[in-house]
Amino acid sequence: MTETVTTSKNEMGAIALYPWWVVLVLGIAAVILGMAFLSWPYLTLMLVVTFVGAYWFISGIFSIVSLLMDRSNPGWKLLIGVLGIIAGLVILTYPLFSTLLLPAMLVIFIGVWGLLIGGVHIAQGFGSKDWGSAVLGLLAIILGIVVIVHPLITVVLLPFIFGGVGVVGGIITIVVSFQLKKTVTV
Repeated sequence: MTETVTTSKNEMGAIALYPWWVVLVLGIAAVILGMAFLSWPYLTLMLVVTFVGAYWFISGIFSIVSLLMDRSNPGWKLLIGVLGIIAGLVILTYPLFSTLLLPAMLVIFIGVWGLLIGGVHIAQGFGSKDWGSAVLGLLAIILGIVVIVHPLITVVLLPFIFGGVGVVGGIITIVVSFQLKKTVTV
């Protein structure tokens, strides 16, 4: 029995955009990072936050340097550059404090996002009488409230969540990379 693989033009564009081996490397990197988060959660979190600080610092410098080459939107480029440099310097100067502050800010953002998305899903659910969407919205609101009410517990659990998502997402990405390889070679 032979299997015929058909792909649309959109799928072929996505396949051509990322070679299968790049997807494989990304999957392996996600698994390694996820395992690091599960093995050494807080050390890995501190290293990731430090890399974010270095990225923001370098990105801020490049944003200001880009003003020399392109004069469009100078106010925004200068603002983004200065904020990036300041945020990067703060993180690089105080890595332990930043390791607590950045995840806490992320957790609060996730909680507020859950409340907003939950409200939208509930409104859509009642508007179209789609009870599944309304239930999803209710769950998102409950998650948002729990995260906002208990941010410290969520921050403590965050590295383990990152680790689990990294390992599972990495394994799925590795499987997809081999499916892409089959699709491209068929």
